[in-house]
Amino acid sequence: MRRRKRRKQCRMLGDCRPGQQAKIRCHHAEGAIRQRLLDLGFVPGTRIDMIRNAPLGDPIQCKVSGYNVTLRRSEAELIELENE
Repeated sequence: MRRRKRRKQCRMLGDCRPGQQAKIRCHHAEGAIRQRLLDLGFVPGTRIDMIRNAPLGDPIQCKVSGYNVTLRRSEAELIELENE
């Protein structure tokens, strides 16, 4: 019997690899950064598709609510995910 390799489950958006999908569980941001993330569509319960990471790791690009968004890694580390 073959064993399937489990994909590493990402907990924070900054930990995801290109091609992974997840749902937003909650934000750990406060103030203006939190409001900016909510305005960009990073609302709890929304599905995220990770598109790519920049060669040096910052920024990252993901697809939220039908459009592509680029975030700094420091902002992405504030978004907690749950895997689908």
